[in-house]
Amino acid sequence: MKKKLLLLACFLITGTSIMAQSGFQWKTASSGGYTYKYVTNDPTKSRFYTLKNGLTVILSANAKEPKIEYRMSVRAGSNTDPRTATGLAHYLEHLLFKGTDKFGTLDFAKEKPLLDKIDGLYEQYNKTTDPIKRKAIYAQIDQTSGEASNYSIANEYDKMMKAIGGQSTNAHTWYEETVYNEDFPSNATDKFLALQAERFHNPIFRIFHTELEAVYEEKNRGLDEDAWKVEEKTAELLFPTHNYGQQTTIGTIEHLKNPSLVEIRKYYNKYYVPNNMALAMAGDFNPDEMIKKVDQSFSFMQNKPVELYQPAPEKPLTKIQKLDIYGPSAESVRLSYRGYAENSNQSLLLDLISSILANGKAGLIDINLNKQQSVLRAGAGYQQMKDYGVFTLNAQPKQGQTLEQAKQLLLDQINILKKGEFDESLIKATVANQKLSLLQSFDNNDFRVETITNEFILNRATKWDKSLGGQDAMAKLTKKQVTDFANQFFKDNYVITYKHKGEDKSIAKVEKPAITPVKTNATETSPFAKNLLAMPSTEIAPKFLDYQKDLSFGKAGIADVIEVQNKENSIFRLTYRFEMGAWNNKLMPYAAQYLAFLATDKYSAEEISKEFYNIACNYTFSVSNEVATINISGLQENFDKAVTLVEHILANCKPNEEALTGLKSRILKSRENNKLNKAMILNGLMSYAQYGASNPSNYTLTNNEVNNITSADLLAILHNVNNFEHTITYYGPQDLAEFTANITKLHKLPATFTPEPPVKKFVYTNNTTNQVYFADYDMVQSEIRWVRNAGKYEADLAGKVNLFNSYFGGGMGSIVFQTIRESKALAYSTFAVYSAPDRADKQYAMVAYVGSQADKMNDAVKGMNELLTDLPESAKSFEASKYNAMNVIETDRISKDGIIASYFANKKLGIDHDGRIDEYNELKPLTFTDIKAFHTNNVANKPYNYCIVASEKKVKLEDMQKFGTVNKLTLEQIFGY
Repeated sequence: MKKKLLLLACFLITGTSIMAQSGFQWKTASSGGYTYKYVTNDPTKSRFYTLKNGLTVILSANAKEPKIEYRMSVRAGSNTDPRTATGLAHYLEHLLFKGTDKFGTLDFAKEKPLLDKIDGLYEQYNKTTDPIKRKAIYAQIDQTSGEASNYSIANEYDKMMKAIGGQSTNAHTWYEETVYNEDFPSNATDKFLALQAERFHNPIFRIFHTELEAVYEEKNRGLDEDAWKVEEKTAELLFPTHNYGQQTTIGTIEHLKNPSLVEIRKYYNKYYVPNNMALAMAGDFNPDEMIKKVDQSFSFMQNKPVELYQPAPEKPLTKIQKLDIYGPSAESVRLSYRGYAENSNQSLLLDLISSILANGKAGLIDINLNKQQSVLRAGAGYQQMKDYGVFTLNAQPKQGQTLEQAKQLLLDQINILKKGEFDESLIKATVANQKLSLLQSFDNNDFRVETITNEFILNRATKWDKSLGGQDAMAKLTKKQVTDFANQFFKDNYVITYKHKGEDKSIAKVEKPAITPVKTNATETSPFAKNLLAMPSTEIAPKFLDYQKDLSFGKAGIADVIEVQNKENSIFRLTYRFEMGAWNNKLMPYAAQYLAFLATDKYSAEEISKEFYNIACNYTFSVSNEVATINISGLQENFDKAVTLVEHILANCKPNEEALTGLKSRILKSRENNKLNKAMILNGLMSYAQYGASNPSNYTLTNNEVNNITSADLLAILHNVNNFEHTITYYGPQDLAEFTANITKLHKLPATFTPEPPVKKFVYTNNTTNQVYFADYDMVQSEIRWVRNAGKYEADLAGKVNLFNSYFGGGMGSIVFQTIRESKALAYSTFAVYSAPDRADKQYAMVAYVGSQADKMNDAVKGMNELLTDLPESAKSFEASKYNAMNVIETDRISKDGIIASYFANKKLGIDHDGRIDEYNELKPLTFTDIKAFHTNNVANKPYNYCIVASEKKVKLEDMQKFGTVNKLTLEQIFGY
């Protein structure tokens, strides 16, 4: 399950008021027979209930689409793991997907004795140290687990969620929390609550040893992530006493190898009690009706005393502590300071300081380091936990720069802060920019429910008024308060972490045990599931777009204009969209990068950044392979200022040879770092497999060509970009007539557009035999992707492709996930999709993926190949997949400038209407026979390209040769430089 860093906390520490009113006060009200509390002027209109058994329920109604976001949160995470059994909370999170005595089982009476035996065997295994005896016990565990799997139904929870329209089944564990998240259509509320209540009624820890292997895989994946190693090792020094530093969420290797189901059950009984849990929902519901249903569903839970983690206070840090971390990824440096408790004034100051240092535009680091290209990139941030926070500054060195030099540049910015050498207007601008950000964010149900869940976890639910008023509190802070605090806080009391490129000799991966695949009983259904899915629900009719009605089309000079009026608030988003990009002109992306460092005859580059930050507006020049966009956004009151400033910059930007020299150096350093990034290497292999030696990944300037770039080359693009044909799109408060009149005055256009350069066309490969594309990388795992070009786009395949992906390889309820992970325990992460192109002249691609331990690679490849060759049939899974695919369309509500994006997406496919109309109609008559035929015709018994990133020390050439002809690619072949 996913893990998260609690970055969301910073939003609330800084406050979330987006209203003109300044008062946030708690009030009590009663409605529908229930009493709740709320805060005046709360933009989320959240109601805070406490049920009789102590369960906190937080409801935020928002009826813009017929969906509901849900979180069930528990104040229990790695902090509350026993010191002798770290990783326990995370194990439990995984097991809460395995069902209860009512679902996930064919016959619990027959299954239970076997599960009890497994519990006992794990206790023996936990206490046994002799390797031979441990192996013998594990063989018994494996055998008994196989017997127990005769009665279990793997992933029945996920199948039910899929069958009722769920789209985002997942969970995460972190320091002080375990959170289970879902979204579902509002017409499935009764089914959903019945399932969630049962889930926590009597959970049964079945199919454990294969899930244990998935956690091993998760641990090994972490060992391959240098950033994760930096995080964990830094925390150890920042928190020598607190569990933030002394226990990791996933646990130690020793504890992972010695799990105790008895201890996990004790943990569940101790912490999963209603007075330690919160249910939060945001979406389309009537709060009066919803609270009654929630109460009825969860009233079985019984209140119990809970003793949460009570740490001893950390002693002040009084010296600089140094860490050296090694790994294959790019080098970096990080300074980390221990912060303060949630909702404290010190945390408010630290969050403000993080924006003064780095806000993406006008912070000290932005202006002095990034704008001056003094480093490759740098930033700062504040992460808030319950008891403490962590303030970080980070940098990647540029070409020829040492980590020590990059560190000193970061410390120089701290010294500037301490001296107060920044404009006090930064405080006001920070508040204004947060206002804009939150004005947009709180319209999103996912953001709402994450935010109110975080309030509960950090024990701030009773302080929601203070969190909402945090923005006002920040606005009152003075420059003197900031500098006084900075001088008190930033001392020689930090951890300096150097991430070096090199071999990490400390890694000891979790070895795989011998596991016999368990039965998944994928075609079976428990009586509980049958009854649940038979519950009545009202239909939700899909709402499709009519571009002629939902969009307004006009002209501004010779440019086409497409508009959607914003009738909700004062936000605008303006785009100049060019149907040209890097495939038309290799220099175009570099021109866009260069622009950020250029002055005009009126403003310096630094002044431009400050101007945009001061008016709470953003602008970007983005160049992809085929499309370039100039994007401007902010509050409508500053529309004219923002647009005028962008037009001025494009027309009047001046050469800066020093900046260009720095940019070239940074480009070359970034290229070096790309070659150290395993994800980018894998993507490069995929591109090579699909297109051959000349492909999108290596279609770029050579290093020599980069060195030969001139300012004249780049300025020619910037000064003339508006002369190329483009469409103007606008989402904002003005109507079409008002907008076109306004933009015509502000946006100067030529009499005729300049023809765009021809686009580079790539030729798809047509393999007749299996090929292996291999890249060597120092890592614990192996990552394998299958890819095959599968023919040109056909509009009438959309429904079939959607349903095939849902059934075969999309999500935890899919055939691929059930087989590769649940049954065979071959990988933590796996998927398979028939990928549709984004343009009518491109091809489909069949793509599959397994990330496994290197010593499991052969088994993983065999397992996936079996599925690619023969599609297993499960009537219930197919029904759930079809319902889910149709429900996605039925509940989808495209609004705002999403309508414009939809219009362009369909246009690229040659469709002049909402393509979901055809897809929905195509889905209705489909049967499993259709999907089976699709698999046979398009997936099975085809030659595939195997793209493998792994260490040559851990995978064998002769093994890869069994997959196909091996092509070991150099990094220069992959990247083109």
